[in-house]
Amino acid sequence: MNGPEQPESGRPAGPAPGAAAPETGESPAPEEERPRPAEADEERDQPQDAWAARRDLIDHSPRTMKVGDRSRFGGGLAGGDQHAVSGGRVTGDVIMGSKTEYHFAIPGPSAPAAASGEVPRVTLERLARTFVADAEAMAGLLERLRRDRVLVLSGARFTGRRTAALMLLHRLGASPVRTLVRDTDPSALAERFTAEEPARGYVLCDLATRRDRPLREPHLLAARDRLAERDAYLVVTLGPSAVLEDVTAVEWRPPATGEVLAAHLRTRTDEVTAEKLLGLTAVTEFLERGHQLREVTAFAQVLAQYAAGEKSERAVADFSLVSLENQVQEWFEEDESAVHLRDKAFLVALAAFDGGPYALTAELSDLLYRFLQETENPSRVPEVPVFGTHVGKRLQLARARTYEEDEHTEWGPVTQQKAAFRDERASLVLLREVWTGHPSARPALIHWLRRLADDGRPLVRTRAASTVAVLARTDLPSAMALVIEAWATSKRFRQRLVAVNALTLAHLIDTPNIPRILDAWCEGDDARLRWVAVRSYGLIGPERPEQALAALRGAVRRLYEDGPGDLDDAMARELAEAVELLLLSPASERVLTELRGHLDDDRAVRDLTLAGFVGACRRKEDDERYGTPLVLAWYARAATAGDTPARDLPYLWRGALADPGSTRPALDVLREWVLIADRSTAAEWALAALLPTLVTTPAEHQRLSHLLRTMPGEDGKPPPSVAARLLTTLPTR
Repeated sequence: MNGPEQPESGRPAGPAPGAAAPETGESPAPEEERPRPAEADEERDQPQDAWAARRDLIDHSPRTMKVGDRSRFGGGLAGGDQHAVSGGRVTGDVIMGSKTEYHFAIPGPSAPAAASGEVPRVTLERLARTFVADAEAMAGLLERLRRDRVLVLSGARFTGRRTAALMLLHRLGASPVRTLVRDTDPSALAERFTAEEPARGYVLCDLATRRDRPLREPHLLAARDRLAERDAYLVVTLGPSAVLEDVTAVEWRPPATGEVLAAHLRTRTDEVTAEKLLGLTAVTEFLERGHQLREVTAFAQVLAQYAAGEKSERAVADFSLVSLENQVQEWFEEDESAVHLRDKAFLVALAAFDGGPYALTAELSDLLYRFLQETENPSRVPEVPVFGTHVGKRLQLARARTYEEDEHTEWGPVTQQKAAFRDERASLVLLREVWTGHPSARPALIHWLRRLADDGRPLVRTRAASTVAVLARTDLPSAMALVIEAWATSKRFRQRLVAVNALTLAHLIDTPNIPRILDAWCEGDDARLRWVAVRSYGLIGPERPEQALAALRGAVRRLYEDGPGDLDDAMARELAEAVELLLLSPASERVLTELRGHLDDDRAVRDLTLAGFVGACRRKEDDERYGTPLVLAWYARAATAGDTPARDLPYLWRGALADPGSTRPALDVLREWVLIADRSTAAEWALAALLPTLVTTPAEHQRLSHLLRTMPGEDGKPPPSVAARLLTTLPTR
């Protein structure tokens, strides 16, 4: 039986094709129907070895799927946080959502007023009781407003800029206060202040400006003259993207959310109750997630109701997630004037690449923007502005931040400017909302994900997989039919590997039925699906090692049914690499017990076991050339503690050295261990303890003594001195 492809190397896949396939707004055609990439790229599309692919998955998975070295996936003998990936109960709960259970009244975006109107004095007094701001900053703003009569405040939405404007006028005693409509023409601003108006304070919130209608300095000077005549004052608030000419806006910095929450609680409850509420774990977690002030105000109301026995503890705990869900819904329900389609595309890309390089996220968000435009109007040529975006404003909308951090690459760590949501749950909630709440976006999203799966960068391919994992947790049938199965049956190794990662991460965030899917694929007749299943067993198998190994044994027996002459070497190698990953996983001892127990079942299983074992023995700590061999270090720990692996590991070693099919690769590994021992005292001691256990017959003694007596040094150098010392550890029989 011959496989569909023959692997040649374990090197990472090369870059994506230079010429992209034609793009349309329709659902992407099956992989076989699309134009084939260049022949050179096909040659680069070789199967990456399972160990390197696992490392890429670990390095580039999103933070919502990473934990420490006690994870369900990775870790094991490799150790260290960088070798651990997992989902978890919290991740699953976030993806499934809680909004079906609780609904809270969180203020939404302010609708433009139809006409101006007076702000009731009782409203000003109520705001004054809970208003919190930096005293020095407020004093400076008051002085400037008193002097200039006009003050322009700039800030993001829901940062309290409107409340600050009202409080400035209130503290100046400029009452009554009148609001002006936001669509006031800046050139007609001065005309709003007439002698018939009794107001002394005016506030114009979210002034609407455009390229052809900016706010200019002459507009403010004219307004200032009118206000001076009437001894009145005006505060204008603007968003970060307002169009200004020769106008300097003062940036409004919102107060700390903890201070605002405390102020609201003290007005709703007494001092003692407020302090108790502020000490709740749910309150601490809420304040750490960077919620908006409107959400803080609503949370204060829920806490007061909880203190009065009107809300449950669960309602308090769920408030943070529900408010996040409401924010995400708001982003995608807003029309183009409030949140542009390009910004929505960026939000989706940031959800997929949360914690990834900002430039990469922005680049790929524009690709998604093109696909979304095609969905909206297939006859229109997609247009992406080359310039005009502002990083700060874009991240402000997304409630995200930038920071510098090292990014793993095949050449080593590289410092990158990264972007991430302030609330790490945002990516999960956002992807769920787009996939289930806006099905019309699915064709563009699927097309985008398929393009990402063909990208030459491991980070991009891994994030395509993690994104689909979230979609599968939300809607498994659709994700399987529309994305994962297309990847899994692709001719290209690169796409099949993305399917492996998607299934692995989907399982780790508690998506049901993934093992059932893999079992069916492994037992089926489709060689590509079987390849995906085998790769996946090596990654999720540590949770159910006995079942995973049983499936691998069944697969290798099917492989041997047609006889050794027709053996699919590529699939045999994949099966061995799956065993290798399982042996180096957190379930290593259970895997080792299974391997020893079934070693002599039949020729197919024996070959699989020994090939996987020898492959595991090649792996070193941190993948360094002279790093400590992981299996050797495992043996040293087990021998010191007197654990079972101290007997099972030598048993498999003796089997590998004696079997004609594995003798040569096993001796090569031992030769490499000796060279490492020549540089490491710890490795020498461990090897000195292991070698005597490998000699139980004259043939075994002869094989090892010959190796130690005849092995050359590196690069033609004399034999390493450690070989002679290790030779003395062999039994004399």
